[in-house]
Amino acid sequence: MSKSDLKTKPTKYDVEKFLNKVEDEKKREDSFRVLEMMKKITKEDPVMWGPSLIGFGSYHYKYASGREGDWFVTGFSPRKQNLTLYIMSGFNEYDELLAKLGKHKTGKSCLYIKNLDDVDQNVLKEMIKKSFKKISGKK
Repeated sequence: MSKSDLKTKPTKYDVEKFLNKVEDEKKREDSFRVLEMMKKITKEDPVMWGPSLIGFGSYHYKYASGREGDWFVTGFSPRKQNLTLYIMSGFNEYDELLAKLGKHKTGKSCLYIKNLDDVDQNVLKEMIKKSFKKISGKK
């Protein structure tokens, strides 16, 4: 099989311009806080992936099925319902951190937070650091 044709790819859209358009003031503020947090942790520049995802770094993946592609190492998106953070390593190794995180929900690689103040930001930073290191191989 060949590389999958993902619709979501890096773009030239301006990250700050995108975040400034977030209507909910608290979500906009939280988004800028997460932006700075991820910049500091990853030491990568943020890139818009598609019209609404902000990613840091990139990696190539290949599944046993032969499907492959490129994706960001970590990132986030200010969705209508939640601030969604993408923890690409998944959550299998983070039970202890999740227990200390605070109010949240998870999907396969998505961490859903209503309000950044609802979570322990030091725990959140640790989770992002561990996931980034595991996926990117960088410290």
